[in-house]
Amino acid sequence: MSLSLLLAQANTTWYLLPLALAISLTYSASRYELPERILSRAIRLFLQIIGFMGAAFLVLWVLTYGL
Repeated sequence: MSLSLLLAQANTTWYLLPLALAISLTYSASRYELPERILSRAIRLFLQIIGFMGAAFLVLWVLTYGL
């Protein structure tokens, strides 16, 4: 049952990647002027966002595993 629920939400979770990329690029472009600095900081921020969201997902998944 849990796997089918996860697969039902799979389509909406793919929106997280372009959203995180757009947020990181916009934030980095508003803070820095050099294109190589913007890209390096945007990639770093993108990985941080994805890592945090993945960690939050794992914590919530573990907490709701027995329900």
